Amino acid sequence: MSFQTVIFDLDGTLLNTLDDLHASVNAALGSFSLPLRTREEVRRFVGNGIRLLIERAVPEHTPPALTDRVFAAFRTHYSQHCMDRTRPYEGIVPLLQALRRAGVHIAVVSNKADAAVQPLIARSFGGLAEFVLGEKPGVARKPAPDMAQAAMDFFACPKDQAVFVGDSDVDIQTAANAGIDCISVCWGFRTRQELKAAGAVRLAATPAELQALLL
Repeated sequence: MSFQTVIFDLDGTLLNTLDDLHASVNAALGSFSLPLRTREEVRRFVGNGIRLLIERAVPEHTPPALTDRVFAAFRTHYSQHCMDRTRPYEGIVPLLQALRRAGVHIAVVSNKADAAVQPLIARSFGGLAEFVLGEKPGVARKPAPDMAQAAMDFFACPKDQAVFVGDSDVDIQTAANAGIDCISVCWGFRTRQELKAAGAVRLAATPAELQALLL
């Protein structure tokens, strides 16, 4: 395979954000004396944006008004602590550098709030990612194709020269909805078995294996 543009998911694909997400979820829950969640539970809850993360984290039948308050507390805490323990997965920075050396465009799209995505990418990857887009008004979240299409439009990239790389069923669905190829990575928030069950066709176990598929 040879691609002009690689569109990456963020959480679980480029960055290991789970510890900071877990800490902020429990900080928000604890501030309202709600039961805390395990790291494994939070891992299963992520992928569809931070609002759904909180809706899944609060107890069943939590009143909407209380869910709103927990969500606000989460946003406040995470905005202050989203970089505490978040780091790129081993091998990711060399992968991105290799792609850029080969003339491949790099985009990052995420259901995480854009206000968190932009500083995370800037701190972790400098200028390696040329197009970065997080959740914000006017742009439909994954698995809608809008974010992927925005990246392709930015680079004037035809669909047959773009590929979506992610770690979840949401990313597989996004690629399908956008009409582009997909590679699923196995080091993130979903297991190989979960990815296959979601329809994954091409899988990479390591960044080096992903690089071999992309170049």
